[in-house]
Amino acid sequence: MAAMVIEIPAELKELGEAMVAVVAAVKNAAARGQGGKALDYGAIECAIGAAVAKIERSGHGVVLAALDVDHEAVEIGGTRYRRVLRGPGTYYTMAGPVVVVRSLYRKVGERNGKVVDAVSLRAGVVADGWLPRTARAMAHEVQKATSREAEASALETGRLPYSRSTFERVTHAVGKQYVPTHVDVEDALIEAYEVPPEAESLSVSLDRVSVPMEEPRARPLGRPRKGAAKRPVARNFRMAYCGTVTVHDGDGNALHTLRYGRMPQGDAHGLCEGLAGDVLVLRRKQPRLKVELLCDGAREMWNLLEEHLNAELLGVEVHHMVDLCHVIEKLGKAATVVHDGAAAKAAVQAWKLRLLNRSSAAHEILEELRASNLEHVYVGDSQPVHDAITYLDNHANRLDYANARRLGLPIGSGNVEATCKTLFNVRMKRSGSRWKEQTGEHIVQLRALALSDRWGDAMDLTLRRLRTAVRPAA
Repeated sequence: MAAMVIEIPAELKELGEAMVAVVAAVKNAAARGQGGKALDYGAIECAIGAAVAKIERSGHGVVLAALDVDHEAVEIGGTRYRRVLRGPGTYYTMAGPVVVVRSLYRKVGERNGKVVDAVSLRAGVVADGWLPRTARAMAHEVQKATSREAEASALETGRLPYSRSTFERVTHAVGKQYVPTHVDVEDALIEAYEVPPEAESLSVSLDRVSVPMEEPRARPLGRPRKGAAKRPVARNFRMAYCGTVTVHDGDGNALHTLRYGRMPQGDAHGLCEGLAGDVLVLRRKQPRLKVELLCDGAREMWNLLEEHLNAELLGVEVHHMVDLCHVIEKLGKAATVVHDGAAAKAAVQAWKLRLLNRSSAAHEILEELRASNLEHVYVGDSQPVHDAITYLDNHANRLDYANARRLGLPIGSGNVEATCKTLFNVRMKRSGSRWKEQTGEHIVQLRALALSDRWGDAMDLTLRRLRTAVRPAA
């Protein structure tokens, strides 16, 4: 077999040795494969993977060393810095840590100011040595599942060989970069968004979901018992916000959903302003898009939506629709009081068909319930007929499902309901979990990006701000 000779410069000796190790690992594995016997191929995968990872680390070491600027003084963002130290620094790649000798600088005139290094500034390193692609990959793992699961996944795949606590720390470092700038990033993302050519309408929805929060708990009076917590906490459920903007085709089918979330103390008005901004930009791109507000019957949600998304502010007719499933749920409970047995189920089916096909159906059903004279009949602690009458009365102008279907508008708020489940329930309501406001906000907003298929673009916009030029000072 003919041999191939690769010339590697002397300064890349370590990289060359790593490449030789890969060739040796492959040759060894190939030799073991002869003879027909079964092999532990998992061990072969691990051996080759470890050898390739060494090449990767060596390559990063060469490139990172080239980013160093070793001068007596440098200029960063128009400010002069003076060299204070030269020594090894650790940078973290997807294949593991790499040590590089670099110079540290401090702003001229600051005796004990923070030191910086050119490698981190030029490469856009996150926090203390985390390369940008590595940091965003770790954050992506933690927005999906717990840091413990992220560590286990990394161990299984042979990538990102870092501890559980490190996964958490790096994820929140990425969150600290994204959350303060999320408005600017979201504005850029929606400007770059390509509206599907078959899109005919937009639905905007808002909902709430409970989240377990860690809150300070008052210590009992008197001397604390031995071993009592110095700072006791309570696990209380608070209501967080979910918002969606969904693009629909001419039949009301969802094409794509942009998902947003806020922790319980988050800015709900800011969330709605962001939803309104998305609608304005999407309609500027595609003026024919009809606009619909679509959610359940919660008064708070409708007040927030109608304050920020109305015909005056958006410059277009805004349709209002209460989710059909919530209406049917109310009517189903009322039917069990008005009718007996199977007749109740048949009545609900008949009411649903009328709602779907007749614009006057909601008013007619309301009159039927009032005429039953069963409004004040209790079932347990509730009055199902009274509740249904109140619901239909309060939302009289939001129940014309027949007209919505004629216009090709959706009549179900499943997109925001699904967002509540995937954004909060799946990730943040595991057994025993509890969250603090700030760190929870990091996870919620990062997860919303991933669920909206915006992760890559958002991370590019967020982390590129960390890249800074460093030039030798005259």
